[in-house]
Amino acid sequence: MPIIKSISSLRNRTREIAEICHEQDEPVYLTTNGEGDLVVMSIDHYEHLKAQADLFEKLGVAQAQSAQGKRGITHKKMITKLRRRANAK
Repeated sequence: MPIIKSISSLRNRTREIAEICHEQDEPVYLTTNGEGDLVVMSIDHYEHLKAQADLFEKLGVAQAQSAQGKRGITHKKMITKLRRRANAK
């Protein structure tokens, strides 16, 4: 269930909102005059969402390439490539 607070809570209870964001790993939705206005979240939560969006973008590109008939590399070749890269470090 979303956590909704008034925007004045941000000014008056900043620490409490920060604790909610960190402890519950959930964004807090802030309202102005009863209307949604801002979202506050921890940096970790933001980074997770950003990484997820980046992954979905890459999957979309791969899906489009597949639909165009473009072929990638086999699983076996990819594993070999990753192992070489890991062993080089």
